[in-house]
Amino acid sequence: MTVASIDHANWLTSRVEHIESILETLLPAPDVVPQRLHEAMRYAVLGGGKRVRAALLFAAGEAVLQGSAPSMAQEKSLNYAAAAVELIHAYSLVHDDLPCMDDDILRRGRPTVHVAFDEATAMLVGDALQPLAFEWLAAMPVAPALIVQAVTVLAKAAGSSGMVGGQAIDCDSVGKDLNLDALQHMHKLKTGALLKGSIVLGGIVAGASSSQRQILSEFGELMGLGFQIQDDILDVTSDSTTLGKTAGKDLADNKPTYVALLGLEGARQRLAQLHEEARLMLRPLGQSGQYLHYLADYIVGRTY
Repeated sequence: MTVASIDHANWLTSRVEHIESILETLLPAPDVVPQRLHEAMRYAVLGGGKRVRAALLFAAGEAVLQGSAPSMAQEKSLNYAAAAVELIHAYSLVHDDLPCMDDDILRRGRPTVHVAFDEATAMLVGDALQPLAFEWLAAMPVAPALIVQAVTVLAKAAGSSGMVGGQAIDCDSVGKDLNLDALQHMHKLKTGALLKGSIVLGGIVAGASSSQRQILSEFGELMGLGFQIQDDILDVTSDSTTLGKTAGKDLADNKPTYVALLGLEGARQRLAQLHEEARLMLRPLGQSGQYLHYLADYIVGRTY
């Protein structure tokens, strides 16, 4: 491992620890009424995780700031935006795991929320986390116009034209054969939209120019697909202990995946292609895009 990669890994560790601290502070305390709901919300959000979306948001902000320290308002706003993204992601996992959806009992190495609590509580956890995310965005101490832009980006990324829409297509595609274009479209929404939105949000809060936003958006789209392809690869090459969730479940549930469509080697080749395109996309950002480069490498090389 090079010195640079050690520095980058330390940066990611520090960002993960930082967002964990922010989430711990901002979430309702478990002794606040209704206690069981708040306990379950904290269980869902603070139960570990890679925090890739928050890290991408911070990395995008640093790329736009080009080495300059963020103002106090920007720093607080980046914290709120990163926390909001993690809430949306956590809510999606809680609902995805429900018996009416993927019916999974393991998430992040622990019982899923509906198993640890109950189905009604799990549904309410997701219902509560989603508006709380937008409450945090609305509290960002930046120009009102930037708040409106941020809320719009996250709402589109999470809604029927983004994550939820992709999940709907996924549910409707079980047992069906999708061609590459259809599979790619589904995952641009289901996985890619929130990941891309996280990157764009970091740019918005940090004051990105229109050209910088375009770079971040296109990079995010490529890495959103790359993240999903690696997920599909790990589903058939890893084990439940390493993944922290049930391995082989997509295959068992007869879901369309990149591995099912392209084969394992074909999926790996497509992932490598997307990875290279994403890295090339960042060239105009120069050295300031170093953490986005690192996260691109991390996403395609992760083992869980």
